[in-house]
Amino acid sequence: MTDQFDRTEPVETVETEIQTAPNKLNYTVQTTDEFNHKPAGFWIRLWAYLIDLVVISSLTSIVIYPLFRIFNWDVQGTTWYAPIGFLTGFIFYVYFVLMTKFFKQTVGKMIFGLRVIALESEDLSWLTIIFREWIGRFFSATIWPLYWIIGFTPKKQGLHDFIADTMVIHEQSFEKKVITSYQAISESSELQHPNTL
Repeated sequence: MTDQFDRTEPVETVETEIQTAPNKLNYTVQTTDEFNHKPAGFWIRLWAYLIDLVVISSLTSIVIYPLFRIFNWDVQGTTWYAPIGFLTGFIFYVYFVLMTKFFKQTVGKMIFGLRVIALESEDLSWLTIIFREWIGRFFSATIWPLYWIIGFTPKKQGLHDFIADTMVIHEQSFEKKVITSYQAISESSELQHPNTL
């Protein structure tokens, strides 16, 4: 099922005119307006990510920590392979995978009106999601400068977007691109003027 926001359709204007070039050749000029979704930049994605961290932290505080205290398990582990660290890390990645797969956005992205789209296909496959949200996000979350490249790429893509061939867009914002095409008209194909009949 495709979403109305996943596709961009060019809107052609009826602005065709005949002009004469300096070398006396006639040509037509046709302009086409194309509207594409506006990519989401670094700062708004950072705020969405921080909200997601609050949601994940709330989930682990409500579910995981009480469970560990009930069974008298150690909650002081500071390394990632400690049971509490491993479980909270697992919830972190599962949250991003499931939310992006089923909603194409996390809670933070929902609040700011952002959405993840695939560049080469109409839908986000499980493989794409796992590459983006598990493998790519692991590198971006571990090495923060890799996340900063969002601010310097044309489509505002992070490393995890490049790995999965995705991008994050604003759902309700579009960028207008005007495409101008020129086509020469030969004298034999020119329409006769009504006064010459």
